[in-house]
Amino acid sequence: MGWSAVESGVDLAGRARRLAELAAARAHSDAVFARLPPTSFFERPIAERHRLIFYLGHVDAFDANLLRGLIELPPVDAGHDELFARGIDPIGSELPSDQPGDWPSVDQVRAYGRRCRAAVDAALSENRTWSHRHNRSGFAVDTLIEHRLMHVETLAYALHQLPLDRLRPALAPDVSDGAPPPAITVAIPAGRATLGRRSGFGWDNEFDEIVVDVPGFAIDAYPVSNAAFLAFVLAGGYQERSLWSDAGWAWRAAADMHHPRLWRRRGDRWFARAVAAEIPLPLDHPVYVSHAEASAFVRWRGARLPTEAEWHRAAYGVPDLGVGTERPYPWGDDAPDASRGNLDLRRDDATPVGAHPAGASAWGVHDLVGNGWEWTSTIFAPLPGFEPFPFYPGYSADFFDGRHFVLKGGSARTAARFARRSFRNWFQPHYPYVYATFRCVEE
Repeated sequence: MGWSAVESGVDLAGRARRLAELAAARAHSDAVFARLPPTSFFERPIAERHRLIFYLGHVDAFDANLLRGLIELPPVDAGHDELFARGIDPIGSELPSDQPGDWPSVDQVRAYGRRCRAAVDAALSENRTWSHRHNRSGFAVDTLIEHRLMHVETLAYALHQLPLDRLRPALAPDVSDGAPPPAITVAIPAGRATLGRRSGFGWDNEFDEIVVDVPGFAIDAYPVSNAAFLAFVLAGGYQERSLWSDAGWAWRAAADMHHPRLWRRRGDRWFARAVAAEIPLPLDHPVYVSHAEASAFVRWRGARLPTEAEWHRAAYGVPDLGVGTERPYPWGDDAPDASRGNLDLRRDDATPVGAHPAGASAWGVHDLVGNGWEWTSTIFAPLPGFEPFPFYPGYSADFFDGRHFVLKGGSARTAARFARRSFRNWFQPHYPYVYATFRCVEE
């Protein structure tokens, strides 16, 4: 059926709500950039990505460029429209070699962004924008909102790699010195899992809905904690070749990795880099690692990562209510709030594992939404009925290459609207900057 089949008549009631949500998303991205002094915009905290100045221009250029694909909208600045059009995927390309002097100044980019916003706001005030077949139910504007909020999160990954003196303001994180809850495995009986969606807003890879039969399995009740992963590190997990795939071992060796990227060891003490400070390693927080590191750990445990369908079954399935009965959220029907998980941009950093029991699934599986995306073993691929967005055709299709894995859930820096059941995130297995944790599955 595809995403285009959900388009309907003009959604007059939704206009004001969407415009307010776009304004709120702009405020979130503005707040991230406000944490950077002017000289930091020309830093490249992640070698595979653009300098931060690109993202300052990109979030507004994207909005104008997308609407230009729907209606007759003149260029804001033809050179800048192209310069800030699209980012870099770290797979299959050489590291960027541009220099700070190759970019416009911060003031020039901010002025360009203001012109983009003025053009977008003018377009969104006109009925022709809302009458376009790809925006009758607000699809295009929802795309603008969610694209910006995605960058609010991924910018946090970059800021996390900056030297602390390159950030402002320096917000002190909460320091935790507790122990994680005891390891518990939850048995999930065979049943069905629904992936994708048939109606409402979603990105192209969320369509169409399919139902998958899932055999019974057992899954960790909590994500793997720093304490559990520290045991793997101290047992020599990063030096044990048999635990790693060929590609994972080569990546680990090239990066000279001996522990997760955010960890530091000084003598007998371990520390972790929070966004705005270095703190003693919080043993009760979820560990953030790449897919390659997670895969090595689960082999060490004699387990495996869950499939996307298994993750759905553990998160949304409901016992004793018939095969195929599922919840919209792990905890039930209520919209996400602060009691359900660590998400929706309320914090910079993780909280202790199991700190939000009200967010547990019907099976008693915790922390499924918020506090860290969760790696699955499922290769990112289209669902049956996939149709690319004509106004953003490369959003998903460019990554159906067999080299990206599906992640589910969300982190502290994930906006609540991404907590919908059908949303699918993805990254390649050797990208260590994502706020991504994992849990083990056994047969």
